[in-house]
Amino acid sequence: MHFVVRVFLLQTVNQVRAELGKVAMAEAGHLVDIEVQLLLTTELPNGPKVRIMINEEHKAVIAIQAWWRGTLVRRTLLHAALKAWIIQCWWKQKLVQLMESRRRVALDTFARQEWAVVKLQSWVRMWCVRLRYLRLLHAVRIIQVYWRWHSCHTRGFIQGHYNLKENQLNLQLEISLGSQACRVQQCIPLPIKE
Repeated sequence: MHFVVRVFLLQTVNQVRAELGKVAMAEAGHLVDIEVQLLLTTELPNGPKVRIMINEEHKAVIAIQAWWRGTLVRRTLLHAALKAWIIQCWWKQKLVQLMESRRRVALDTFARQEWAVVKLQSWVRMWCVRLRYLRLLHAVRIIQVYWRWHSCHTRGFIQGHYNLKENQLNLQLEISLGSQACRVQQCIPLPIKE
């Protein structure tokens, strides 16, 4: 038996099976030849096997359809790969930013700790230098006191101060020569022209 079934190219497989089911009234187990415009191998619902024959014109149509489907698949895969690549680039950029912020925080922490250590060291050095300076200053004062006492007893010196009041000069002098000392207090009236 030979049947011709016209099937449009954009029909689904279920529509083709339904069309073939109309032809499937043949006896079970017999071979039925069907000429169709779509590449399809199937079994009918009642069990007979169907062999689909395709002529040369339909082979060209099938090749064009296969090329178009391949182009669509490649385009879809290209878009998916591009989107994945964009997401990966974004994620790598975020990781770099995260690592940079962590590095900056670690560097700031390290710089603060180093600054604190340097500041503490400078305070300790300043304290040590100040203690040494105060010890030297104390020693210098002791030496100066003994030197002054010695020079006063051997040479002599004059010390004094004065007060100026309206028309008189109050003068106090202390003169030391060796172990002898002399104090002089005197009030000197000043002539004022009227």
